[in-house]
Amino acid sequence: MPHPLSYDEADHDARRARQWLAGRARGAGVPRPRLLELGTAMTALAAAAGEREPVAVTADPVGADPGRDATAPDATAPDAAGPDAAGPDAAGPGMVKPLPDRLFTRHDTNAEMRWEAMAGQGYVVPTDRFFVRNHTATPLIDPDTWRLSLFGDGLRGTPTRDRPVEFGYDDLRRLPAERVTALVECAGNGRRFFAGQQDGPSPGVAWGLGGVGVAHWRGVRLSTVLRRAGLTGAAIDVMPEGLDPEYVTGGVNLGRVRRPLPIGKALDDVLLAYEMNGEPLTPDHGFPVRVVVPGWIGISSIKWVGPVEVSATPLFSPWNTQLYRMFGPGHPDGGGELGPQSVKSAFELPWDARIPAGAEVVLRGRSWSGGGPIRSVQVHTGDDGWRPAELVAGDAGGPWQRWTAHWRPAEPGPATLRARATDATGAGQPERARHNDLGYLFDGVVRHPVTVC
Repeated sequence: MPHPLSYDEADHDARRARQWLAGRARGAGVPRPRLLELGTAMTALAAAAGEREPVAVTADPVGADPGRDATAPDATAPDAAGPDAAGPDAAGPGMVKPLPDRLFTRHDTNAEMRWEAMAGQGYVVPTDRFFVRNHTATPLIDPDTWRLSLFGDGLRGTPTRDRPVEFGYDDLRRLPAERVTALVECAGNGRRFFAGQQDGPSPGVAWGLGGVGVAHWRGVRLSTVLRRAGLTGAAIDVMPEGLDPEYVTGGVNLGRVRRPLPIGKALDDVLLAYEMNGEPLTPDHGFPVRVVVPGWIGISSIKWVGPVEVSATPLFSPWNTQLYRMFGPGHPDGGGELGPQSVKSAFELPWDARIPAGAEVVLRGRSWSGGGPIRSVQVHTGDDGWRPAELVAGDAGGPWQRWTAHWRPAEPGPATLRARATDATGAGQPERARHNDLGYLFDGVVRHPVTVC
């Protein structure tokens, strides 16, 4: 039976941190003082990250359908980027797919979706504009030789890493398949606003709000594979590991990306996905197989999964002890737990969009939360108070919520748009996010500049 508290990410994170600090967890990492020393050196890079360059685009005219499908024509939406649409050098370093500037902002080996790229789209993010989060580089893996390798003392017979229980690509595809619609979001999404709005730069990728996406994922439940591999009642942690290159930062090799899950979550809704939006995974999104962990921070959804340790003792890695924890003033020694992803809201407009004066336009956006479905959204356009946005009814209960708000700006000049949401637990968005040294879980209200002309 699943451990009753193991579904909750914050609870699991807090308990594993206590066990790690007490020397009762197993795994390899980097000493916290060394990591924070590296983080200090990165702060200057984060502080230097500028605002996006202005891109002109109009808001939707009144009368457009807020729930229209991705196939509906829309004169303001960017074209889909085919393989040849952006030229041979369109991919960023360490990535494979085209990354045209109209769809993405590039951050070294990462690519952030531009929110204007979702104008005119349906509920899910098309694969061609889904964000890319890489710690190193996208590997090219042959599905014929790929293996999912399970080992550890939480399985019958205690298979080892050298002699694991293995499943091939075709083996997984023959197992009962399920499709889930789930949101994946980088824990650092919104990081650049700690500096841009709050004068508190943080090291790491300077994401705006585009390190997030919802997709249809199809694959096999992790629980199915664990049971077929010989899961025992002693298992308490499951740690998937990626097959991308090892991550080296500041001269310290942290190994391959990996992060433990409690057995309760692993047996609940975690998917070993081999399809995204009805097609096989692309290399940048985890081909041939990735983990999808609904409701948990993106680092848990390991791409290019290969080894999976199933343990009867607590596990840890740098990605749940030194990274992806809340350090800094007001947070506990050893770091505080991340908990679920914070509430966020984004307009489907570019930074400094141009809005016609005197014409009524429909502002569109989306809100989401790791704590539960969105219940309400409010919008502020600078010339009035907060007022309710209209929610797309068909999105209720889903991983994110689309909404619209009508606006007729009267005078030309600069204006600031703001949106804030409240989820089913009552969590909302404050005017300022609480700072942490590594810039995780930004939840403040983002001030989105536009120009009325």
